[in-house]
Amino acid sequence: MHIPDGFLSPATYLPATAVAAGLILLALKRAELDADKIAGVAAVSAFSFVAMLFAIPMPGGTSVHLGGVGLMAVLFGPWTAFGALSLVLLVQALLFGEGGITAYGVHVIAIAFAGSVSAYTVYRFVKRFSESAALFAAGWFGLVIPAVIVAFVLGIQPLIAHDAGGKPLFFPFGLEVTLPSIMIPHLIAGFAEGAVTLMMVRFLKRYFKGVFDAV
Repeated sequence: MHIPDGFLSPATYLPATAVAAGLILLALKRAELDADKIAGVAAVSAFSFVAMLFAIPMPGGTSVHLGGVGLMAVLFGPWTAFGALSLVLLVQALLFGEGGITAYGVHVIAIAFAGSVSAYTVYRFVKRFSESAALFAAGWFGLVIPAVIVAFVLGIQPLIAHDAGGKPLFFPFGLEVTLPSIMIPHLIAGFAEGAVTLMMVRFLKRYFKGVFDAV
């Protein structure tokens, strides 16, 4: 799901970076990170960091990986999850080349913000009916919603950045390619993400009560 450098036009990544910066500043005010949560946030951030590095190649030139977005949002709330995931994405881009520097803003908006907010919102709604279903849905939406945004952003590149002859200047494939090639693997992988989110929350709250009781 991580976009390399050179795939996005300046007309895309410059405004995305500005929006991401604004969201990060807002998160600094709204995130609820007290001393009791720091150990838990650090542990789950490390899990998310590792999970995102293990990308499985898929037909069509894309790849899929777990992200821990729903897990983070359920345990710590959307703004704390957003802040932690933004830092995870930055370290991955700077030190591991997992996602381009120019694509960082899009990743922050798609994975950290939209993923966390959608996962948390779905969790809160479904929780009224079933806690287990809510945890599973949070994991599924936390992976699939970012994939939708990434597929859309890549797919519109030929429309917004091309030469006089219509030849794409950056990412060359349109929505007819990006939507199926990115969405189909992530729709399936979302079931694994949902199961992992359900099991991880149950496990952490049962065996690490001292850390996650405050969550």
